[in-house]
Amino acid sequence: MPAMPGLVSVKTPTNTPPLRVTVPDAQQQQQQPPRTPMKKTPSSTPSRSKPSPGRSAKKDSPGVSSSAAAAPDVDDPSLDNPDLGPFLLKLARDAIASGEGPNKALDYAIRATKSFERCCAAAAPPVPGGSDGGPVLDLAMSLHVLAAIYCSLGRFDEAVPPLERAVKVPDPSRGPDHSLAAFSGHMQLGDTLSMLGQIDRSIACYEEGLKIQIQTLGETDPRVGETCRYLAEAYVQAMQFNKAEELCKKTLEIHRAHSEPASLEEAADRRLMAIICEAKGDYENALEHLVLASMAMIASGQESEVASIDVSIGNIYMSLCRFDEAVFSYQKALTVFKSSKGETHPTVASVFVRLAELYHRTGKLRESKSYCENALRIYNKPVPGTTVEEIAGGLTEISAIYESVDEPEEALKLLQKSMKLLEDKPGQQSAIAGLEARMGVMYYTLGRYEDARNAFESAVTKLRAAGEKSAFFGVVLNQMGLACVQLFKIDEAGELFEEARGILEQERGPCDQDTLGVYSNLAATYDAMGRIEDAIEILEQVLKLREEKLGTANPDFEDEKKRLAELLKEAGRSRNYKAKSLQNLIDPNARPTKKESSTKKWSGLGFKF
Repeated sequence: MPAMPGLVSVKTPTNTPPLRVTVPDAQQQQQQPPRTPMKKTPSSTPSRSKPSPGRSAKKDSPGVSSSAAAAPDVDDPSLDNPDLGPFLLKLARDAIASGEGPNKALDYAIRATKSFERCCAAAAPPVPGGSDGGPVLDLAMSLHVLAAIYCSLGRFDEAVPPLERAVKVPDPSRGPDHSLAAFSGHMQLGDTLSMLGQIDRSIACYEEGLKIQIQTLGETDPRVGETCRYLAEAYVQAMQFNKAEELCKKTLEIHRAHSEPASLEEAADRRLMAIICEAKGDYENALEHLVLASMAMIASGQESEVASIDVSIGNIYMSLCRFDEAVFSYQKALTVFKSSKGETHPTVASVFVRLAELYHRTGKLRESKSYCENALRIYNKPVPGTTVEEIAGGLTEISAIYESVDEPEEALKLLQKSMKLLEDKPGQQSAIAGLEARMGVMYYTLGRYEDARNAFESAVTKLRAAGEKSAFFGVVLNQMGLACVQLFKIDEAGELFEEARGILEQERGPCDQDTLGVYSNLAATYDAMGRIEDAIEILEQVLKLREEKLGTANPDFEDEKKRLAELLKEAGRSRNYKAKSLQNLIDPNARPTKKESSTKKWSGLGFKF
């Protein structure tokens, strides 16, 4: 089978400038399909990216917004001209190049798509197995361009219908050109869905694109390796580390077979593998991959990249409590960044944050605060070219340090500033939801339960809109339920605990500590609602799990056993049972402190945060 030119998937660099829409001609389309940038930052806390979908108008037909649908006249006979579509795409390209803007280009692209649709409808049915693309490939290309223009306008939700149609237009069995069009469509659709925060659907599109690419190029083509790494990064974002590791190993094998030893491609693979190993707690293997990646970068003279790897090595040393070696790695990277990028560059600030965390962990709080202040000075006066994501990420990490030294008000200010930076950025709704969840925890710790519930509710709303079903979502639901308990909204708390139970059982299983915590909270809620039999059933299940699988050494075991005995005693006189008031069951002054937040229990009901 002939090779497919340009059938690649290269990760968009994090410093890529805003998307510039170009409208390729047919030949250009074969060389590089238009892609919507998808920012991935797997080395930081994984957060699923998504923008607010409410900016665009309703859609009257797939691929065309209601405001734009009126532009082309469906009865216009000129749309039947087979030369009109390519001409309109050229006008769209010229509109972008001349500075007329994407709105004019959008009008041309919509009309071009309508023209190609007419030509496809008038064309003779394709011969099975034939290689001639005809107007079908032109239509696919036009839909890709239309979606790219929507994305450039920030209207990501309107870009989805054209791409969903575009992936159905080509037939990969008809040859490499069709395969390329199908591959490009799936990858572009995956990127767009990722920007909307629909990570599961995004990954499904990448998987389908990879499947088409493998069928066309074979398992070991270098371009397949690039797509495998791209998909592995998406798995890291989704915290599916086992799948990410499997694909990253495959990428390493492909690049070893096609590249020189210690190549830059292999170094990139090893850095991703290190992130995966670190996330799984396999620090020794992570360190090994980073050292090998560093050696490859040194051999290639990539000084700044070596410094970036030194920061990652420092992170591993800190996780291993090898603090002196971590300090050496951080200081080594700091020296390089200061000399190559300047003393006020955000990468310098990021190393200050790492040193601040290290000194906090070693009890040197004065040094830790000094490094925090140095980083804040840089973030508060960013140099040109600094992205809001870099600033927001740094502020978030500093807030965690302030929170840990009992300065929650300062930590909250930094989180609020991070949220403000990200709120208008596409693809950041998941990150904002994570910040809101952290703020909810801090509000809860401060006894500001109404603020905590509002923060959790906002986070849950964003995660629901993105179709989130991860363990993190289950944990946030549990936390929101606890805030509702403190506000005596017991029915709402019960619903939240029940939903959290279903998610955590599926994502982590019944023996996970978070799942057990939700079981305990739900049992306490049922007790408060007078549903003693339901509470007994849950506690019996928890005790059975502990006795048969987890052991009885856990201090929670005796508490749960005692609570079950009390409920069984009350069930013996269930006819006279009267539901307890929440005010009698909950000590309103009880709050989980930071150190006890994972196991603190209210005296009456046994709620766990």
